[in-house]
Amino acid sequence: MKSSESTSNCQLTPASVPAKITVLGATGSIGLNTLEIVRQFPQKFQIEALSCRNSIEILVEQIKEFKPRLACVDNSKQARELRDAFHNDGSGSETEFVWGVEGLMQISSAPEVDLVVAGIVGAAGLKPTFSAVEAGKTVAVANKEPLVMAGELFVQTAKKTGAKILPTDSEHNAIFQALHNEPVERVARLILTASGGPFRDRSLAEFEQITLAEALDHPNWEMGQKISIDSATMMNKGLEIIEAHWLFNAPVENIDVVLHRESIIHSMVEFVDGSFLAQMGLPDMKVPIAYCLGWPERLPMKIPRLDPLSMNTLHFEKIDPQRYPCLNPAIEAAKQGGAAPAVLNGANETVVSAFLSEEIRFVEIAKIITAVMQSLKEATMQADLPDYLREICTLEDAEQADQWGQEQAGNMLEQIN
Repeated sequence: MKSSESTSNCQLTPASVPAKITVLGATGSIGLNTLEIVRQFPQKFQIEALSCRNSIEILVEQIKEFKPRLACVDNSKQARELRDAFHNDGSGSETEFVWGVEGLMQISSAPEVDLVVAGIVGAAGLKPTFSAVEAGKTVAVANKEPLVMAGELFVQTAKKTGAKILPTDSEHNAIFQALHNEPVERVARLILTASGGPFRDRSLAEFEQITLAEALDHPNWEMGQKISIDSATMMNKGLEIIEAHWLFNAPVENIDVVLHRESIIHSMVEFVDGSFLAQMGLPDMKVPIAYCLGWPERLPMKIPRLDPLSMNTLHFEKIDPQRYPCLNPAIEAAKQGGAAPAVLNGANETVVSAFLSEEIRFVEIAKIITAVMQSLKEATMQADLPDYLREICTLEDAEQADQWGQEQAGNMLEQIN
């Protein structure tokens, strides 16, 4: 196990010249927090490009404030309307509007860009994040799906292009800070902490009655809807195990998860001599984002600070597999490797979307995902198994495996409904 080679030699633009940043998913939680940090350090950072799919009104205000050279929206109609609006209101915006996947890839790989913050939720973030890596950018990866779907491809490509992949998820960022380039022979174990979500104390007998509003009500973090549900099911920890495997070259067997209610310790590294290093702080995503924006320096952030005297107790507990039945299928997918993580991702996205639309009950999320992964095991026994279900060699393989997982989950949803 070792600190990822893709994070070893990153040097941002010299302090006298602001680093030019692309924010993928500018109106989401990661994007909004990133822009808050940029506001604090205008001398260090300049927004080069922003992307948004649905929250156009928020994007308009961001464009007026940060005046990016490029902005990417979902379709040509949105781009045309925004272009006309900025021209007609006399705001003087010089922003060029692009759209769709091609537009996302353009703003991720533009020569002027120094750093890309990858915050698009779901498989939609795969191609633009990979474009940034192909272009040799520094990439602050906050979305789990690209490394889950095609982790090996990302790591290999980063080695070829010199791209720097900086872990921005709070847990992986904590490990990144704790490892601090320690060599492989010194590391015994990575420990991801989990808050346990909103149902860590709910009676199992009451799980059948869990509502959407309850599942979205996270006790510690303010997050988007999809990741809030993943936290409630603990699928997020399964996806994080897959990520950590690729980010830190860690055997899956050496990555553990513990329940930590307070979300103060964001993850830990155990070393061979019995020492533990843990990164601590209040549950605030601006901290790991700022670490990646400023790396290898630290930014003097103006945020609420952790008071050690307020910490009377920190709790650590084993994960109850009955309470969190999504975790084991994810761990099995991590161990299986190949296409299994991408299939898992596709199935999870599909059933979470169905739950958010209130088409299924909370308890059916894990049941469908488990059934999809069983279907994959059965499929791998067939002689005519498609290549993309054996090994992920290209982005297209990852997308096809993800789509296979979506289709399998979709078929099962039809049977329920």
